[in-house]
Amino acid sequence: MPFLPRAVYPLMIGSALLMFAGGVNGLILPVRGSQEGFSSFSLGLLGTGWAIGYILGCLMMPRTVARVGHIRAFGAMTALAVISVLASLLVIEAWAWIPLRGVAGFAFAGAAMIVESWLNERAEAASRGRVFGLYTMVNLAATTLGQMALTTGETSTHLFFVVAAIFYALALLPSGLYASHAPNPLVGASLDLKTLWRNSPVAVASVVLIGISNSSFGTLGAVYGEQIDLSVSAIALFMSLSILAGAGAQVPIGYYSDRMDRRVVLVAIAAVALAVDIFLAAVQPTSPTVVLAAAALFGACIYSMYPVVVAHANDHAPDNYFLRTSGGLLLLYGVGSIAGPLIAGVTMSATGPSGLFIAIAGAHLTLIAYALWRIRQRVAPPQKADFVPAHPARMSTTETASLDPRAEEQEIEQERVEELPEDENG
Repeated sequence: MPFLPRAVYPLMIGSALLMFAGGVNGLILPVRGSQEGFSSFSLGLLGTGWAIGYILGCLMMPRTVARVGHIRAFGAMTALAVISVLASLLVIEAWAWIPLRGVAGFAFAGAAMIVESWLNERAEAASRGRVFGLYTMVNLAATTLGQMALTTGETSTHLFFVVAAIFYALALLPSGLYASHAPNPLVGASLDLKTLWRNSPVAVASVVLIGISNSSFGTLGAVYGEQIDLSVSAIALFMSLSILAGAGAQVPIGYYSDRMDRRVVLVAIAAVALAVDIFLAAVQPTSPTVVLAAAALFGACIYSMYPVVVAHANDHAPDNYFLRTSGGLLLLYGVGSIAGPLIAGVTMSATGPSGLFIAIAGAHLTLIAYALWRIRQRVAPPQKADFVPAHPARMSTTETASLDPRAEEQEIEQERVEELPEDENG
């Protein structure tokens, strides 16, 4: 039996090209913007614009694909991504980059959803876990390579804008040339805030705060590095190390998360992150070695919080509610991602580079306080959802959730229940 269905590999290649382009584009903009003298507030708005575009892409893409088809929609999304990158090179002004970043977020979300939709259809029940794991690894590696690519050339020229545009265009080829038929309709994101809040207030509050902290760092981490005089190579390593550490930390954190109250695990992670926040904000180290070590510990914490929250929310959720829970948490994370870079940008403009971690510390302190209060109010539920590592480099889409092996298990169970006689399934 092959490791994976053959039809999966072209889609993996397309996803890798898409993520590589996203890694290049996501880092060159704050680095170049800082070199051009853009304010921290303006650079923070780049992250806000991206998050708004990304959420709109998740909400609107299922309807767009239903109207024009997967392949044509994917072509349109890659075209929009290329246009946004090249237009950012033509007009190097903050007022232009912010909406263009929103266009890029919209296009990136749409393209990712379509690739994931194909993967979801190609992944059989026996291979779904392997497909999900390989997809996560490929995207992580491609994003990291995209960021590290900035160490190979001069960031003050047109080079990396063109590279990002080329790889966005290349992402169209594997799925566009290989796919013989369109996959099933896309899964739309949904938000049932009342049910989510009733099931798990900690998950709702925490995911917004995690969105604030993670998006602040993802958008303005490179600006922080620029302002403390790190080299471009060190900035790229600063951002990449945090992602890699976040991916690696999910194995031990997942182990403990499945064996004790997940809220306690979440508080412990946030407490370590808060300690790093305070260290970077108060001590303000400039040694590259110290800063990189702090970034690794910081990334290990912040990028492992989200999957803990998802697992905790699903412990409380009704049976067969996985996709709706994941979709709702995705949109709430997006709300935090809109606010985070804006808050951190204002704080950095007022206090300097340490303002980034002052803003993030506020989010982590609030998360800890609320989670501890909820632990006193409500006992932990029996755990029915396993911790599953999540891609730490970007917001997931609802199609990522449908690719998760837990979704397949719940769909099978739902079909079994529906087939039972009425007197047996109640």
